[in-house]
Amino acid sequence: MPSPVSRRLLRRGLVAAAVVLAALGGAAAFVLLHAPGNVSHPNVQFTQPTTTTAPPPAHRRRRRARVAVDNFLWPWYGFDAGRTRLFAGPSKLHPPMHVGWRFDDGALLEFPPVIYKETLYLIDDDGDAKALNLLNGHERWHHKIATLAAASPAVAAKAGVVLIPVLSVQGHSPGGGQIVALSMRTGRIVWSRPIAAGSESSPIVHRKTVYFGDQGGILRAMNVSNGHQYWTYHASGAIKGGPALVGGVLYFGDYSGHVYAINAHTGRQVWVVGTNGAHFGFGSGQFYSSPAVAYGRVYMGNTDGRVYSFGARNGALAWATSTGAYVYGSAAVADPPGLGPTVYVGSYDGNMYAFNAQSGSIRWRHAAGGKISGSATVVGKVVYYSDLGSKSTAGLNAVTGQQVFSFPDGAFNPVIADYKAIYLDGYSQVYQLLPGRHRAAKATAHHRKRKAARRKRRGAATRHRRAKAAARRHQRNQAAARRHQAAARKAAARRAHRRKQAQSRK
Repeated sequence: MPSPVSRRLLRRGLVAAAVVLAALGGAAAFVLLHAPGNVSHPNVQFTQPTTTTAPPPAHRRRRRARVAVDNFLWPWYGFDAGRTRLFAGPSKLHPPMHVGWRFDDGALLEFPPVIYKETLYLIDDDGDAKALNLLNGHERWHHKIATLAAASPAVAAKAGVVLIPVLSVQGHSPGGGQIVALSMRTGRIVWSRPIAAGSESSPIVHRKTVYFGDQGGILRAMNVSNGHQYWTYHASGAIKGGPALVGGVLYFGDYSGHVYAINAHTGRQVWVVGTNGAHFGFGSGQFYSSPAVAYGRVYMGNTDGRVYSFGARNGALAWATSTGAYVYGSAAVADPPGLGPTVYVGSYDGNMYAFNAQSGSIRWRHAAGGKISGSATVVGKVVYYSDLGSKSTAGLNAVTGQQVFSFPDGAFNPVIADYKAIYLDGYSQVYQLLPGRHRAAKATAHHRKRKAARRKRRGAATRHRRAKAAARRHQRNQAAARRHQAAARKAAARRAHRRKQAQSRK
């Protein structure tokens, strides 16, 4: 993830713009004054959710969970094809949590892993691809495929491969990258194709096709089984985020500040729109994040400090709300009961935001205390994010923004989950978090107390047995001493009798 310029430089840009305002006429001044401000057109196409996000009844939830656990799939970055980063999960999967297992990767984990059945797949920043046993965290296989990587893998289960784009296979700078398809079972390379500019665009898979972008601004569609390239589309800037795929259309942004909708089958442009923050010194106007597509809208954060919402059908700007600093992370979108459709995203201003998904108004903000560079994830009723400044992870109530969870590790993209556990991506470690931290601690304390009591009882019983054995030995020794003394007296009496008889014969 590139390092943004300091906020001090951003403030200098604002001061310079104010000076320009004094020298310009009314129309130009109006544009400058309003360019960095908030925009809201809530009547732009918006599809109200028709189903509730509340979990099903308990008896149905148990039956469905058993089926889902056997074939669970968190296939790519963002979980679903719209990359909404929303996982409803069972009701028990909420804080408090405790660590089940941990895996020390030894390298920076900037992007989260993915899951297929009982295997977790990851790629670290050093280009090491690994598969972990989901039940115990043990490594199934490990394959060095690059020297620099910054993306999540994507699972193509029917083809039996996990697809990983990398930035470089030769050095520690982007360029000379490739996309690699590894066997999900063994980790061996099934195929690879060079990507000259390198790629940090997390792929998405639909049927036999994988879609991703690259540093050179090329969006690609390739066959998942053999790497055959179907088509390419040339954007105006580097494509950092992964495309979302909804209704046969791919949505993504680039480093020129444009957002695109591309026909997934043909690669033809459906629409393209741009932002204007970069024109007036208010920011780079770059889209680093992956889009989240829901409710007929496209939601994306921008390095000009704003979060944007576009109509998915025609790209019409629905709203743009400022956070005051860079927005690198991808948005999470959910419809929590009692709040309504909401967009969750963090900012470099140190706050986690909840925006009204239709109007862009701020429903709540939570002060994290440090820069939020990665993306939020909603699991059940909790929004998880990582704080790059403190290298920690927090969970907030999705409705109120109140903190309900904290963990002393994390940096970028915090968690994924299945029906049994949450898997937290720390700075260089992966943790399995199981429900019921306090209950587990209480059970552990009770177990220790019972164990200590058993040890005490066993110790007392052992001491009692030893005391009884010592008493028996003492009794035997005393009896033996008495017998020895009696035998000695009898022997002495016999000797005396024999001496007396000998004297009488004389």
